[in-house]
Amino acid sequence: MSGTGTTGADIPRAADTPRAADDTRAADDTRAAGGTERWKERGVALRVGVYVFATHLFAGFIWILFYVGEHAKK
Repeated sequence: MSGTGTTGADIPRAADTPRAADDTRAADDTRAAGGTERWKERGVALRVGVYVFATHLFAGFIWILFYVGEHAKK
């Protein structure tokens, strides 16, 4: 920026500030707790897969009940 009177040497870098260390620790805690987007996406995909499988299993069971009921001697 023109006219600010600061040079690159005057501006503290992120690694020099105490808050940067806190942010790094917070990011590590988030990763350790499973808070990353990739981990959440995998969890959602797994949950959807389980729901689809369980729904098809239940539908198959209902289909077998109807099949057996239709072919039962009355």
